Amino acid sequence: MDLLMNMQSAIAQGTLWGIMALGVYITFRLLDIADLSCEGSFAMGGCVSSVMIIMGFNPFITLIFATLAGMLAGFVTGLLHTKFMIPAILSGILTMIALYSVNIHIMGQPNTSLLGEDTVFTLVMNQFGLDQTVATLLVGGVICVVVILVLYWFFGTELGCTLRATGNNEFMVRALGGNTDTSKVIGLLLSNGLIALSGALVGQNQGYGDVKMGIGSIVIGLASIVIGEVIFGNRFNFVYVLVSVVVGSVVYRMIISLVLHFGLNTDDMKLFTAIVVALALGIPALRSKYMQKRIPASEEDSSC
Repeated sequence: MDLLMNMQSAIAQGTLWGIMALGVYITFRLLDIADLSCEGSFAMGGCVSSVMIIMGFNPFITLIFATLAGMLAGFVTGLLHTKFMIPAILSGILTMIALYSVNIHIMGQPNTSLLGEDTVFTLVMNQFGLDQTVATLLVGGVICVVVILVLYWFFGTELGCTLRATGNNEFMVRALGGNTDTSKVIGLLLSNGLIALSGALVGQNQGYGDVKMGIGSIVIGLASIVIGEVIFGNRFNFVYVLVSVVVGSVVYRMIISLVLHFGLNTDDMKLFTAIVVALALGIPALRSKYMQKRIPASEEDSSC
């Protein structure tokens, strides 16, 4: 029974973290950029939302401001990369470091408790008479669907197609007259906005905002992406790919819940996550290399 309840909670949590994974997907897969600023943006979303709730704002309204704050962080990263010619990974690191101090200034302290305050989840629980797990799943699921539909529409526009093409071959895009700098900045805006939205939802769900809540989020996002790709592949349209990222996040949370249930030390979680990502990224490459070695051997056998 405990395991079943843990799995239900993991599925609900996976939808909240799935929004963050979608943000990481935009930079990591579409733009081919490892954006480390997401760790600061995730915490910023939680900090902004928590402070605004304490100030008396509607919890749903705080999600909008948290998203805008994350987009601003993404804009800074894009500006450092495109205008100051700083490498993308270093631009993300600089923004992440700066956001640590910014987040402390936003809250005035390292963390802010939401004990006794209304959140989007308590409002939904009171409105529909649901328990916390079902309310979390409902809110996370609805927001994930809306985000996926908006992303599908956007990446079908001319600007969205240019952004996707920039990640594939930015030199070709420039040759065709496209502005790759604008595409990168918009991609970073969208990515960090979604990551901050996820941070705001996770912060409200766990009952506090903390400057360190974003540590390791990039690895969690990558784990969700690669797990989704390993399970579902890339066989159909763009909506299928986006859904697979969210499902990968849910599966990742279920795996984490399962190994914790069977006695994994919480101090080893980051190590376990890193191993999962390394295996998910490395095994396909090793398998491809192995198959390439077998093909010449089989051809040689047939010629004999």
